[in-house]
Parts: sequence; C-alpha cells; structure tokens
Amino acid sequence: MTSKSTSSRPSKAKSRVSKKKKPLAFIWRFIKYFLVFFFGSSIFFVILYRFVNPPVTPLMLIRSVEQVFDGEKPKLAKQWMPMEKISENLQIAAIVAEDDQFMSHHGFDLDAIEKAQEHNKKTNGKRIRGASTISQQTAKNVFLWPQRSWLRKGLEAYFTVLIEFTWPKKRILEVYLNVIEMGDGLYGAEKASQTYFRKPASALSRSDAALLVAIFPSPLTMNPAHPTPYLLRRESSIIQNMQNYGKLEY
Repeated sequence: MTSKSTSSRPSKAKSRVSKKKKPLAFIWRFIKYFLVFFFGSSIFFVILYRFVNPPVTPLMLIRSVEQVFDGEKPKLAKQWMPMEKISENLQIAAIVAEDDQFMSHHGFDLDAIEKAQEHNKKTNGKRIRGASTISQQTAKNVFLWPQRSWLRKGLEAYFTVLIEFTWPKKRILEVYLNVIEMGDGLYGAEKASQTYFRKPASALSRSDAALLVAIFPSPLTMNPAHPTPYLLRRESSIIQNMQNYGKLEY
C-alpha cells in the first residue's frame, strides 16, 4: 500500500507542473506568432509602398472618425501626384523648412535632436521644439497614429529605418508631399494647391510653396490663402533659405 501511494505522488506533481506550463507555452507561442506577423507584414507593406501609392493613412481614418463624432460629414480630399508634377519650389521649400539635412542623413538628424533637447530643457517644455526628419514624418504619416507616446516613437524609428533602407530619397519626399495633412480633410500637395491657390501643384511659385509649407506644423489652424503676420514672416524666412539651397539633386 505504501509503495503505491508514494509512486503516485510524482505523477500528480508532474501533472500540476504540466498544467502550469500550458498557459505559459500558449502565451509564448502567441507572442512569437505576433512578432513574426508584425515584422513580416510591416516589411511587406514598406516594400509594397516603394512601388504602390498608399491608398489611405491612419491619420486620414482617424480624422474621418473624429468628424463623425463631431456630427460632421467625413471630409477626405486627396489626389496623388507623381513627383514630376509637383513644383520643385515646393520640394525645396519642404526640405529647407522641415529637414535641411534630408538629402544627407539616413533617417535621423542627430544634431537637430541634440539642439531640440537643449531648447526644450531651457524652456522647461513650455515651447517644445521637434526634431523629426521628413523620413520620420513620412513613417508616422503612412504607418502610425499622430498622438505622442514612447511606443509610437519607437515604432516610428523602426519604420524610418525600413523606408530609408528600401526607398530612395525621391520616393520618400514624394510620399510625404502626397499624404501630409494640409487642412481640414485636406491631404497632399495637389488638393492643397487647388484649394488654396486655384492652381495645380506643378505651377506653385516660390511664394506659394513657402506659404504652403509654413502651415505644416499646424494645418488645421492656418490658411496660406489668408496669411497672418506670423505666416508672412515664416514665408520670408523659407524663401531666403530656398535661395541659399541651390539645385535640388536626388
């Protein structure tokens, strides 16, 4: 009798251990499959968008939902234009205003990041200065959501590395200028040009381009067709930098 009871104890103990391992094994298997799916799908879509224009972005969908909750009809005005039909004035204006090292960096401007950190420390975060490059903004606009968080910044860095590795600079800027928010329900250079200046993006003058780029930091509160004194100062500064930039070469 004694031998039977003692022999059954190890089997019961093993049974309890195996039961504890099952949930852990399931969780680990789920994490593993999730990571495989995430990295596989993200790489797939980054490579796909190297050749295929993104049909819609998370920000466009978020804004549409916000409009519905505000009792408005969803607005989504966009029209894709290849780089050859976007004025070089706008291309240069975007670079000098948003990321003057765009053509030379590999996704991140370390000097700009350091200067932004120093500025934000001095102002105690009251006037926050960003240091996102055009590549980072493109990664955020095409693949992520707008709200700031450490998770989003980490994913933004990941997608930035992917697009810098797989897309040429010309494609990055082309996508950027076609998906960026330029007004309430207004996205991309072509629709913005037609709305604000009654002309195609290919016909934007240096002044038009500078005014359009000047609203990038706050497109929902600024209108380049009716510029404020602040916008006019920004326009003047951008035009001066455009004159000093030289020829645009990809």
